[in-house]
Amino acid sequence: MSALAETEPKTIRLSIAGMRCAGCVSAVETALRSAPGVVAADVNLADHSALVKGTVDPELLRRAVQEAGFDAAVMEGLEDPAEQEALELARYRTLLQKAGVAAALGVPLMVGEHLDWMPMPGAAGSTGFWFLVALATFGVLWYSGGHFYRGALKSWEHRQANMDTLIALGTGAAWFYSTVAVLFPGVLPVLARHAYYEAAAIILAFINLGGALEMRARGRTSAAIRQLVGLQPRTARVLRDGRELDVPIGEVGLGETLRVRPGEKIPVDGVVLEGHSTVDESMLTGEPMPVEKAAGDEVVCGTLNQAGSFLFKATRIGRDTVLAHIIASVRRAQASKPEIARLVDRIAAVFVPAVVAIALLTFLVWWVVGPAPSFGYAYVTAMTVLVIACPCALGLATPISIMVAVGRAAQSGILIRNGDALQSAGNLSCVVLDKTGTVTCGKPHLVAVEAGPGWSEAQVLQWAASLEAGSEHPLAGAILAAAEERGWTPLPVQGFAAVVGHGIAGLIEGRAAVLGHLAWMQEQKVEVGRFEARVLELSQQGQTPLLLAVNRVAVGLLAVADPIKADSREAVARLRALGVRVLLVSGDNAITARAVAAEAGIDEVRAQVLPQDKAAVVKTLQERGEVVGMVGDGINDAPALAQANVGFAIGTGTDIAIESGDVVIMSGSLLKVAEAMELSRATVRNIRQNLLGAFIYNVLAIPIAAGVLYPPFGILLNPMIAGAAMALSSVTVVSNANRLRYAGK
Repeated sequence: MSALAETEPKTIRLSIAGMRCAGCVSAVETALRSAPGVVAADVNLADHSALVKGTVDPELLRRAVQEAGFDAAVMEGLEDPAEQEALELARYRTLLQKAGVAAALGVPLMVGEHLDWMPMPGAAGSTGFWFLVALATFGVLWYSGGHFYRGALKSWEHRQANMDTLIALGTGAAWFYSTVAVLFPGVLPVLARHAYYEAAAIILAFINLGGALEMRARGRTSAAIRQLVGLQPRTARVLRDGRELDVPIGEVGLGETLRVRPGEKIPVDGVVLEGHSTVDESMLTGEPMPVEKAAGDEVVCGTLNQAGSFLFKATRIGRDTVLAHIIASVRRAQASKPEIARLVDRIAAVFVPAVVAIALLTFLVWWVVGPAPSFGYAYVTAMTVLVIACPCALGLATPISIMVAVGRAAQSGILIRNGDALQSAGNLSCVVLDKTGTVTCGKPHLVAVEAGPGWSEAQVLQWAASLEAGSEHPLAGAILAAAEERGWTPLPVQGFAAVVGHGIAGLIEGRAAVLGHLAWMQEQKVEVGRFEARVLELSQQGQTPLLLAVNRVAVGLLAVADPIKADSREAVARLRALGVRVLLVSGDNAITARAVAAEAGIDEVRAQVLPQDKAAVVKTLQERGEVVGMVGDGINDAPALAQANVGFAIGTGTDIAIESGDVVIMSGSLLKVAEAMELSRATVRNIRQNLLGAFIYNVLAIPIAAGVLYPPFGILLNPMIAGAAMALSSVTVVSNANRLRYAGK
């Protein structure tokens, strides 16, 4: 058993330090996937993490990442959100400090150059001044740009190139050229003797400021996952040896009894043993209404106890709780890559080498055909090309949108398990709905009681419930539940007998009472009178009518049905408004299926379809060109969910079949299917906006930086403006993605 466990693939989550662009992502993924035992590895630039699946030692993964020029740490359990926020705040402040130091030198130099206060390099008496400026600028490069240079060197060691390479080459070239002009002015033409120290400093100021703003904006994208992580209390009140003790959450064992007081979060999953309360489960289902809890009811980790106090037994702890599964599912989805992201990754992998090649070509063209001083123009334009190119915006365009959208969905009680599902859900042309438990409540309810002459509805229900008290039939539960709601008093029943498939019988108050279907009553020569027509009418409506007869005379009628959910009709209308074809597929008889479909506003029905045949229905629709979404309970509909382009598994909050579908609807509301589709469309739209913005930026910015506007208009881009544009492009992408946090609100 242990040997088997050791060979089973497991998922390891790593925090990756030092990534700044899509080139970094490619390098880290390559390093991780090359480690022995790794089955799959996905790196997320948006939150600087990696999810690795396989039978591999985490330490081996960490070393593989380090050898690729980055750093990694294994993330275990549920990290402290406050600690994470403090760490991000420290990084944010560090970037601001680096930007401030660079600006403190760059701005005065820029103003001095603009006002012509600075002596020309090579002029008499200027060497000492410029030498001090060179040293000060070198200090700025070391402090404010050191992380870029270290990243570039590590990347070069592994024959790779990334954003650090571009920044290091651009700012390093500016300092080197300027220093040559200061120390050896004779090697350059007079017109080319210009110092670009202010450009190097201002570029680093802008890029560090942009990084800080991007980090701040990116922090908002992970707010949903931090909220989920923050739901789990750090301590629990456990009953041990007759005493109540507060212990760390990690010390709670299975089967232990815990107490929850008003206003406290439930620390682990369990079953209520004693007490009564209402619990806010909105974190789980997205539904605001509190749920009543009494003995025998399940409670879930992270939900908020409101009014009462109760004792419960721990049934799932640690990584087995529903909350832990939700967090793991959200993280997997945020790290996953839809097809559009995989395409972008392939483009981004060659982006930096292409920019370096363009910069070299720019240098050569200006040097050969440019105006005097051609070498100076060549140097500046090549440097500007390197600085303005932004692989970061391109690399963030897709993962940042997915990260925000998946988190936003989780807050609404929608678990999206992978990026492909998020991309595909908005493209559905047809949605197939299971009937029982999806469109309907999945539990029979008493919907009508009618009484004959001399009998009241209360009497009919009392006699029927007294007979059903000894039955285990599903319909019995509906009748007994309705009777209990009305405070019924059971009557003693003698000679109870159940006839399978027909009904039940017994003596009540010395009279022969029977409860069953019309056909059985007719077989027993019961006088049904006017109830016969009513039974046929209710049957046509998809209800199950039962007759109560006393001494061979029908005295009452009870109708039981599985009613549709309160929002099913609205959900179907919303799906249709999205341009989606809606079908109902059921194993029930055609009369009941059509009645339910009519009530829900569904025109197309497939009745008497066995669970194993539902997948064939989905496949047939796909063969006709439909993009199909299947909505089912996630258990007996598993084959159809798997066959569909997107499978929506209806969960029950505490018993979520996460592995059954691509999307899990935790509240059971069909409205969430339409919401998921709308979010998918908004997300794909957002990704396209990001990619289009990044693409247009680079297509326009790189040629302008190379000097295409100089021949016709005499316009040449300043390297400092290039640095600002590069920094702001990433901030724009992240800010645009954050709009998804408010999608559908």
